[in-house]
Amino acid sequence: MKYFALFLLLSHLAYAQAGEQPPPREVPPSAAAPATVNLNDSENARKARAVLDQTIESLGGQPYLDYENRMEEGRYYPLYHGRTESTGIPYRYYVEYPDKDRFEVLKLKDIHIIPGAIDIGGIKSNKVDVVLIHNGDKGYETTYKGTAAQDKIELQNYLRRRQHSIEWIFRKWIRDPNVALFYNGVKVVNGKEAEGVTLLNSQNDSVDVYLDVNSHYPIKISYSWRDPKDKQKNVEEEAYDSYKLVEGIWTPHSITRYFNGETSQQRFISTASYNLNLPDSAFEASVTYDPLVPMKK
Repeated sequence: MKYFALFLLLSHLAYAQAGEQPPPREVPPSAAAPATVNLNDSENARKARAVLDQTIESLGGQPYLDYENRMEEGRYYPLYHGRTESTGIPYRYYVEYPDKDRFEVLKLKDIHIIPGAIDIGGIKSNKVDVVLIHNGDKGYETTYKGTAAQDKIELQNYLRRRQHSIEWIFRKWIRDPNVALFYNGVKVVNGKEAEGVTLLNSQNDSVDVYLDVNSHYPIKISYSWRDPKDKQKNVEEEAYDSYKLVEGIWTPHSITRYFNGETSQQRFISTASYNLNLPDSAFEASVTYDPLVPMKK
């Protein structure tokens, strides 16, 4: 090797004395940079992509992918260990893709909180008792006491749900070239035959989607995460049913959320609409008090 190195040095000196540049070295194929790997260049991945594309078309196609915001009204039922004593809490929910939403509780008589009168300004003329706003990675809760920053743990839980929401799956995850797709075949989910697809991103985070074999509508999504304190794995799921056509988009009117196999919340939608003329102020808030600081008498 030392003779070979000496030969290269003398060759470069000879070219330098002649005022010429040495010819470029040929890199053997084995030493060349590796080609970019297409994560979804397989028959299995193409099948997964086809199933997801079919679902988008079934939900409404381009109008489903392009809507800017949506609104739903109905009743929701918070559950504990799969049971509730509530008769249903009226709510109104605005979502502006990708990272804004406003959840309004219209009546609180069933959960024993002193009602207030919060003007929601510009959206509807009636008043609500509680407003929960998310804008980017910020969360705010407004009650009769004023507006406070959302509890840190509750905000983290919400942001996790949003990152794995059905909107993000079909409008964000599947457009990312670094997300790998896996087709998992057919199984029975919530009493229906469903095709399963797993999406895995570059952070090793995944979400499973189950799609009705006949209608191709989403039946359920599922994802898991580890609690930073006890390191235990938690599984969150959301199921969709009672699809109805709303302004060209097939919209689920029954949504059930599960946590580690137990039902944690149900929403039953009575009315829904898309692409409303919502003011920016609907998703804005400023903190007026700290709930950890005792209020003055």
